[in-house]
Amino acid sequence: MSTATGSKIKGKMDEVAGKLKQSIGEATHNDKIANEGAAQQVKGQAEQAWGSVKAAVSNATTGAGKSVDSARVDHENETERKAHNVRESITSTAQNVKDQIQESIANYRAEHNK
Repeated sequence: MSTATGSKIKGKMDEVAGKLKQSIGEATHNDKIANEGAAQQVKGQAEQAWGSVKAAVSNATTGAGKSVDSARVDHENETERKAHNVRESITSTAQNVKDQIQESIANYRAEHNK
């Protein structure tokens, strides 16, 4: 198994485990566990994105028939594009998780401060 595939699998496992942990935390009104689950989901998504970057880099560097300079330029461009996309995905996901956590906390407080 390639390291890219391993990163993607590990990331998916973390994402699923995080979703489960977050659900359990929310069901039991345990913010600590819910927050840990949300963080684990972000970690899993980042691992999956990193696996995609590894795969893209590997694919870009093994292009047959290209000159070394051409392959290097393609690799740099692809890597920059993928890195940008990964950063955007991670920050967007983190923002969504933060918003969900804040909403959950607000709902929890509203329910318990009646």
